[in-house]
Amino acid sequence: MSTPAAAPAAPSAPGRELSAAVAVLSTVVAVVGLGVGSFLAVACVAGYGVGAWASPEPLATGLIGAAMVGVGPALLTLGRAGTWEEARGLYLPLVVVMVGLLAVTLLNAGTLRVAEGGPLFPVLFSLGWVPVVAVLAVASVGCLAAQYRKPAGGPSRAPAVPVPGWSRPLLAVLGSGWLGIGAGLLFLPGFWSAFVPWTVNRADAQGLGVWALSLGVGVLASLAEDDLNRTRPALRAVPPVAVACGVVLASRAASVDWGTGGAVALLALLGGLPVTGATGWLLLRRAARAGGAPGRE
Repeated sequence: MSTPAAAPAAPSAPGRELSAAVAVLSTVVAVVGLGVGSFLAVACVAGYGVGAWASPEPLATGLIGAAMVGVGPALLTLGRAGTWEEARGLYLPLVVVMVGLLAVTLLNAGTLRVAEGGPLFPVLFSLGWVPVVAVLAVASVGCLAAQYRKPAGGPSRAPAVPVPGWSRPLLAVLGSGWLGIGAGLLFLPGFWSAFVPWTVNRADAQGLGVWALSLGVGVLASLAEDDLNRTRPALRAVPPVAVACGVVLASRAASVDWGTGGAVALLALLGGLPVTGATGWLLLRRAARAGGAPGRE
């Protein structure tokens, strides 16, 4: 079945110049996330729980690490965006993640390995996690404030490629699904953790909720942006996140209750991410071939 063509390109509205602070912080978060995320994901695949807080099953922290790894390469390219409008679809979810992880860490301080004690290396990892997350969370908000001090009306590097009408309901369902699940796990972990198809504690549920919430924010922000050219950084991020999380899930498949509605919902939402990314790039390429948009990568 052929994919419907993208809507004709339209003149893009002028944007706000991207702040150097946003570009630098995105790179720092990417480097830290790739290192920490790889550590958490590999440890989970090997069957070890080494997260900042004690968990009954390493899968939750492994998925958090996989999400860090998946989004890292896209964050490294964020500085290439010409305007804030091109970058915000990825940067705003980054702020959600950093502030959310700091809140989860502080709310569950009693379950941190540094508070409970135990093997030396996990305790040291937990000890380092707290200041690093705190600094990056505060910096992400500060850089966001600095960004909005930039004057509006900067250069526009490419014509707009509107989101096709047929895809809007699908994006709305995908974004709302991630947003709803994330909000439930974050704010009502005692109730919503029962729908997670493996054993989690409060900190696990809330940590997963932060990442789900950020994915929902990213998808819905891209829908509101209504310009595939401006969502290129976000389109780069979603397929690797899904692939990395899929690998971790497959490695711990025996720990997941696949017969539950939560498992089905998780697979459906994860599957929607690479489909969204691939479809977006296909539509951009079609628009470029039609002469409506330059083929920037």
